[in-house]
Amino acid sequence: MATAPRPRTSTREPEELARRLTAWLGGRLPGAKAVNVTVPASNGMSSETLLFDIEHPEPPVRSCALRLAADPSAYTIFPVYDMPRQYRTMRLAAERSGIPVPRVLWLEEDPGPLGAPFFVMERVEGRVPPDVMPYTYEGNWLHAADDAERERLEDASIRIIARLHDGVPAAEAEFLAEPGGGSPLRRHVTAQRAYYDWVVTGLARSPLIESAFERLEELWPAEESEAVLNWGDARIGNIVYDGFEPAAVLDWEMAALAPREVDLGWTVYLHRFFQDLTESFGQAGLPAFLRRDRIEERYARLTGHTPRDMDFYTLYAALRHAVVMLRVAYRQAHFGEVAVPADPDTLILHHGSLRAMVQGSYWENVR
Repeated sequence: MATAPRPRTSTREPEELARRLTAWLGGRLPGAKAVNVTVPASNGMSSETLLFDIEHPEPPVRSCALRLAADPSAYTIFPVYDMPRQYRTMRLAAERSGIPVPRVLWLEEDPGPLGAPFFVMERVEGRVPPDVMPYTYEGNWLHAADDAERERLEDASIRIIARLHDGVPAAEAEFLAEPGGGSPLRRHVTAQRAYYDWVVTGLARSPLIESAFERLEELWPAEESEAVLNWGDARIGNIVYDGFEPAAVLDWEMAALAPREVDLGWTVYLHRFFQDLTESFGQAGLPAFLRRDRIEERYARLTGHTPRDMDFYTLYAALRHAVVMLRVAYRQAHFGEVAVPADPDTLILHHGSLRAMVQGSYWENVR
């Protein structure tokens, strides 16, 4: 399966980060050293991750992961990286919902030690469904699993979302609400529009993305669901599994106070993104896995809340993903990795499915 070249993820030097990390750790835990410091090859393009072990007679944990705000000089994917917000969200989710969020150890708001704010958490061992090549493609552990094993993983993963939504009092997650007026959903969409405007500042705008925003207004829910703590990047690629059971829920930088369906729409669509991509290259993928109807039914059974207006929320997910992909593409162009075509919509890998959603035809044969 052919894909675009993997974009550059960092402009930082791993050896320099390791030296500075060791100096910082000694101040937090006298006598401690950071050893076996590595930067994963799969590091993302938003927050960066360092893995290291603590060498100390009595460490709080032995193996750690460090999330570092993106280097501002690296043409960042998002305009703001609020590490205290992520740290607080992870603690709240773990304490109130009981889902397996990694234990957070230290928060460093001073950019001096490593060049940007960061936090340190316990590293949880396990396996993650891959994005590259995607888990829907042949040759990985999840694709090779049998139907019963994938069913077990699917059920456990939706339970994570249900427990999060039901377990955390909305009042305690108010710090995640977007600023401005209107309902939590209106404020969330307004913030996404502001993000899109930031992405295209001085660059070509996307007619497709703008038509999707217009279609959202036409599909706007008559009655919005209650706002809850949303994980934000709710997909199985952000879960570490022990066998087929969740061992750690990761990546909270997109957490928000929003209707339940914002998370569910993201879960549904991000799987469809990989499934559609796989089918476009002539493979069957995993058509029976993480189906929209099963996700909705399972979530309703677990929470008592029947998801509604899911055509709106899956379109919103595809739109949000398109804005991120456009930023990634413009970032690649900034580093000379790709050329910007005459039609910027072609930079969006799922432009065909997004256009079908805007036109109302996508779900005719896919549920």
